[in-house]
Amino acid sequence: MKAREEFLNYALPCWGEEEIEGVTDTVKSNWWSRGPKTAEFEKKFAEYVGAKHAIALNSCTAALHLALAACDLKKGDEVITTPMTFCSTANMIVNTGATPVFCDVIEDTGLIDPDKIETKITENTKGILPVHYAGQACNMDKINAIAKKHGLFVIEDAAHAVYTTYKDKLVGSLGNATAFSFYATKNLATGEGGMLTTDDDDFAVKARIMSLHGMDKNAWNRYGKGGSWHYDVLHAGFKYNMTDFQAALGLSQLDRLDKMQNIRKKYAEIYNKAFESAKGIVPLSVSQDGRHAWHLYVIKITNGLSISRDDFIAELTELNIGTSVHFIPVTNHPFYKENFQTSETDCPVAQGFYEKIISIPLYPSMSESDVDYVAKAVLSIAAKYAK
Repeated sequence: MKAREEFLNYALPCWGEEEIEGVTDTVKSNWWSRGPKTAEFEKKFAEYVGAKHAIALNSCTAALHLALAACDLKKGDEVITTPMTFCSTANMIVNTGATPVFCDVIEDTGLIDPDKIETKITENTKGILPVHYAGQACNMDKINAIAKKHGLFVIEDAAHAVYTTYKDKLVGSLGNATAFSFYATKNLATGEGGMLTTDDDDFAVKARIMSLHGMDKNAWNRYGKGGSWHYDVLHAGFKYNMTDFQAALGLSQLDRLDKMQNIRKKYAEIYNKAFESAKGIVPLSVSQDGRHAWHLYVIKITNGLSISRDDFIAELTELNIGTSVHFIPVTNHPFYKENFQTSETDCPVAQGFYEKIISIPLYPSMSESDVDYVAKAVLSIAAKYAK
């Protein structure tokens, strides 16, 4: 197969005049940090996902850290999570002083296996942190039932799951709190940014205060008319607030989310049809228990091909196609091996999953011809190395 001339990026943001106008208006407004657009974005996002509260932050990592910190974790406490996630999920557990405990995943989806969670529970377990991998929701009925039985909190990592539903409910209020990502390549993007949602009034008040240095609510509007210069520090908090520049992008993206998601779904269906009978190529299984956000399109390279995953990626690169791998299991990283004695054998399903997967391009600013080219390239390489 002949390589295309222009390199196809693995992921790019999708933007239009709405985003430009929103940011321009913010520049002219002189609200360059947190201001009215951030408050508007919080309100509209909370309404969208069906949560009582939404706190706009500078990243999903910040949202995870705030959620865990608001649960008053301390040294010796344990939180169960998945190794099949970006390192920040586990890093934030560590940064509260607690210990991450890794539970294996389901081979067909990469989602945490709820049937294995209880085997990880000890007298030190305080919570469960599931990750809605690739845009598909975990089995929240089983996870919440386990949490209720053992008196544990549930914090959802929804970095991939804007627009995702579990059964008939949007991700955002299925656990005690939910952390979203608005990184540049996410389905809803603000460059950097995140959101923490919850239905718990007290939790929301505490998390909001902790997100801005631990200062009480009087500090949020101290530079506006009627605001007060006086504030009290109630917690040793953080500097995690979103800016109005980010919120302006978020508001524009939220307005166009359905349109962008329809494109993602259309492109995913093209891939699904192309790969349905391909030898050696298996897309991840899709549950019928909810709506997939198609943040990632992940294929697995099976034993039906005489080529390794890494060499398959190299061949795609030669054809000018960008790819990624989501993720290197957290248990494989030197920090966790050295400090928590993890290894590649701790979660064998996750390890086997990782060794086979490739994330191929899927985003609204691709053209349909781009999608067709990627599908043909994958099939061409598979046919070349079919056993």
